[in-house]
Amino acid sequence: MKKHSTIWVMLVLLITGFSTNVNAQTDKKANAATDAWRYELEVAGTGVQGTYLLKVWSYSKKPNVAIEQAKKNAVHGIIFKGFAGEQGILGKPPLTTNSNLEQEKDEWFNAFFADGGKYQKFVSLSSDGAIAAEDRMKVGKQYKIGVLVSVNVALLRKDLEDAGIIRSLSAGF
Repeated sequence: MKKHSTIWVMLVLLITGFSTNVNAQTDKKANAATDAWRYELEVAGTGVQGTYLLKVWSYSKKPNVAIEQAKKNAVHGIIFKGFAGEQGILGKPPLTTNSNLEQEKDEWFNAFFADGGKYQKFVSLSSDGAIAAEDRMKVGKQYKIGVLVSVNVALLRKDLEDAGIIRSLSAGF
């Protein structure tokens, strides 16, 4: 009887270890996809005051990785790229005009965009992770996935200002 329970415990540990290893590999691939910062932003509508509602198009070999990376990509785009307007909704410039800011503050941004990093405080999926068929495309060996996200830009700006990463809108006047 004891032999069967030992085998059972070993089997459970083996399965748990395997699933942890798979998650770690997925995270590494997701981080590699993020390091490339390959995405597109488009305005998706008007959000509550202080927020932007965006569709983020992320690229990855695995659709679930692209979905998770969309949140990081949205915040990165708000800070460094901005987005064009569409259908009567104005586009927005990036929060910074310093094209070297990411390299100058790389340690801070690496921690900010790390898995479980502070970026999560400013973004949420608006579609609860559900992806419409037209928002999932195969492009070569990768998927291009469109995800609706809401970014609290007012809170993001304040946090970046408080950390000394970007200048306050009232600074220099």
